[in-house]
Amino acid sequence: MKLHLFICFSLFLGLTSFSQQISGSELLNKAIKYHDPNNNWETFNASFNVIMETPNNSNRNSKIVINLPEEHFYLKAKRDTIITEYNLNKDTCTISLNGEKNISDDVLKANNLSCERASLYKNYYTYLYGLPMKLKDDGTIIDNKVEQKTFKGKDYLVLKVNYDSNVGKDVWYFYFNPENYAMEVYQFYKTDDKGSVKKDSGEYILLTGEEIIRGIKMPKNRAWYYNKADDYLGTDILKK
Repeated sequence: MKLHLFICFSLFLGLTSFSQQISGSELLNKAIKYHDPNNNWETFNASFNVIMETPNNSNRNSKIVINLPEEHFYLKAKRDTIITEYNLNKDTCTISLNGEKNISDDVLKANNLSCERASLYKNYYTYLYGLPMKLKDDGTIIDNKVEQKTFKGKDYLVLKVNYDSNVGKDVWYFYFNPENYAMEVYQFYKTDDKGSVKKDSGEYILLTGEEIIRGIKMPKNRAWYYNKADDYLGTDILKK
């Protein structure tokens, strides 16, 4: 027992020491090297599918196309008998509902369809599936200090990220495996008018499995939970 405790304590000290030696930018670079070893993200052009599972709802099946060089984004989502499509080509936006493109304003409003929503989806999927590479974007503030934390019984190197006010107000934490620098958890909190974190706000996301899309290791499963009370929200499942 004493030997076991000594070994665990020694490992903890080693991890803590390492987290003090590595900077935030160095940790991010190592994580990007793991997820995108050939620097493919800047020229990313691929399609993939996402199944969203949520409690008490039928699944939503989505086909997503992200073409960064051509500034093109396409989303086709199907839930039950409803099929919606968003197509963004640079500044041009088209929307269809069950194959119909000539949609009245009343129908658009009733189904919460708009080009503003299309842009939100584009930013949402590009950000999530572009992590951790997207942390190199302008307006992202990487904390230089790397922390060692235990989350759900596992040790991580944790990167704190803030954003310029014109980008976002949330505070994010990214949890990386200390052995291979794979991103396994991320978490965000809302802030108040003074910029202080609201501890009972926000969500955390557990990442499991991997799919390789255009040479990039992307999380296969994203399980979403509220920080407050660990309430489960749903899971996104990535499929080629």
